[in-house]
Amino acid sequence: MTQKLTPGTAVLLVIPPLLWAGNAVVGRLVHELISPSALNFIRWVLAFAILLPLAHSVLRKDSPLWPHWRRYALLGLLGIGLYNALQYMALQTSTPINATLVGSSMPVWMLAVGALFFKAAITRRQLLGAFLSMCGVLLVLSRGEWSQLMAFRLVPGDLFMLLATVSWAFYSWLLSATREPTNIRNDWAAFLMAQMVFGLAWSGSFAGVEWATGYSHIAWGWPLMAALVFIAVGPAVLAYRCWGVGVQRAGPAVAGFFVNLTPLFAGVLSAAFLGETPQLFHGVAFALIVGGIVVSSRR
Repeated sequence: MTQKLTPGTAVLLVIPPLLWAGNAVVGRLVHELISPSALNFIRWVLAFAILLPLAHSVLRKDSPLWPHWRRYALLGLLGIGLYNALQYMALQTSTPINATLVGSSMPVWMLAVGALFFKAAITRRQLLGAFLSMCGVLLVLSRGEWSQLMAFRLVPGDLFMLLATVSWAFYSWLLSATREPTNIRNDWAAFLMAQMVFGLAWSGSFAGVEWATGYSHIAWGWPLMAALVFIAVGPAVLAYRCWGVGVQRAGPAVAGFFVNLTPLFAGVLSAAFLGETPQLFHGVAFALIVGGIVVSSRR
């Protein structure tokens, strides 16, 4: 059952966009060093190794995972196998600002998927919140200048990002649609491990197809290794942990608005790396995005 958006839940839902902004930046930085499906697969292999000491009991024959394997296989496909692979594929041809713009449609897809497939009602507050939040995202992406938005051109990578966004919307709704056995649901490591078992199979299959077609490439070195460690620990384990708990508490529709903080954090990270000082439009955009979250989550 969806609970009220408390400060603690809000913090949980802010952490994933921050880490995912870093994931997008790193994914773009290493796109010439490793192919997208290989990057996604190795990332989850490392995350699996991190969680194994904490949740190895999930793999036992008598684990409650196996009677519910179909559900976890679907969660693993949508949240682990598809979403990040599609995002990394998008960053091969799409610019980060274009990919972020497409990904900022998340609240719209959250509301649409919930209404069409999960019988969730859409309120006027949610529509207003979506509008305010999207305005904040557009302000960040345009850097306060409308002419920059008018100059956008779509590329194949933008379609991959759109598919990734829809996949994540379905994943988030499925997180709250069905209850797992108590000993899995109440153990965050076990819950993520249950998804990861099948997610590894999916991502490994995609990486195998990539290798068979001759598209796979890996240039090992310290930059790539450091990137892999970061995306395995932060955007994978920690972000998925916080997102899963946040969605269960606040509901997918409200949680979807927090995704719009990702381009704002990406802008801040870019400013930090480039040495640029924050501008007035950053503060206005932050107010709009947070305003959208507050309006959509009010009873």
